[in-house]
Amino acid sequence: MFSFHVFDHPMARGFQNRFSTQYRCYSVSMLAGPNDRSDVEKGGKIIMPPSALDQLSRLNITYPMLFKLTNKNSDRMTHCGVLEFVADEGICYLPHWMMQNLLLEEGGLVQVESVNLMVATYSKFQPQSPDFLDITNPKAVLENALRNFACLTTGDVIAINYNEKIYELRVMETKPDKAVSIIECDMNVDFDAPLGYKEPERRPQHQEEPAEEEADPSSYADMDTGFRAFTGSGNRLDGKTKGIEPSPAPLGASDIKRGIPNYDFKVGRITFIRNSRPQPKKIADDVRNMNDFYQLYEPCIQTFSVAFVLRFLVVTASKSASERFCCEKKSNRKCSC
Repeated sequence: MFSFHVFDHPMARGFQNRFSTQYRCYSVSMLAGPNDRSDVEKGGKIIMPPSALDQLSRLNITYPMLFKLTNKNSDRMTHCGVLEFVADEGICYLPHWMMQNLLLEEGGLVQVESVNLMVATYSKFQPQSPDFLDITNPKAVLENALRNFACLTTGDVIAINYNEKIYELRVMETKPDKAVSIIECDMNVDFDAPLGYKEPERRPQHQEEPAEEEADPSSYADMDTGFRAFTGSGNRLDGKTKGIEPSPAPLGASDIKRGIPNYDFKVGRITFIRNSRPQPKKIADDVRNMNDFYQLYEPCIQTFSVAFVLRFLVVTASKSASERFCCEKKSNRKCSC
């Protein structure tokens, strides 16, 4: 039979030598020194004391150094990297957003443990303000900001600085684990809708427009229609005014100058006005009018025609007799005409 001793395995011995200790934590603004360390606030790394580096160098740990921070009072935890080992003994300095996630106050105790995390392949973020949508290329801004981070933990609210403004993003999801390393990785990034964001209302594409009410032609008088005759009020020489003000003359279609909409428009009919002058009557209308005139005055025309013929015959006969008499008188003989 084969025997297997778990506690004699070298990996088990390495796991027992894991780094674990407690520190009092302070924000980076409490770090003493002439140099400004505001760059620590822009990332996800902490500053630890030199004794931690001495202890880590003697343990069997993997690089890069990643740590798990736990607040045992509130049972909150997160993950981070280390930036420097220059803090005072027994003290570590954290970014302000990390202390808010852990619900820690200045001088609170935090448990620091070394961990190994899987490399990230996917992460999803939710902006905590709709102002994040004002950024032209949010993925590029986030990619540049994550260079100062060593790992991500699902549920954390990280803070990034862009254009002198702080944007907070909640880590909604990470793959392949809830805590992942983002150092030298190829990670797909996705965004959820910002907190408090409302979708704009969209009108349906085939919404029927309300039918326009037919306008009263009497309201055309308020428009600029040019000169209109006999529409003003009269004045008397004695200075007296009339008892009743004259009402304006009704406005006809011909009084409307070109450029004013046609309020008699009906759907389905298009009218093209080529000339403002009245068009001449058509030949067919003239012929029809002549036929109507002839039918109306036909008896008069027939009577006039008969009278005209009789008068023509009488005049012709009288002229012939007169010419024959003149001819006989001159020649003293009967005329042969």
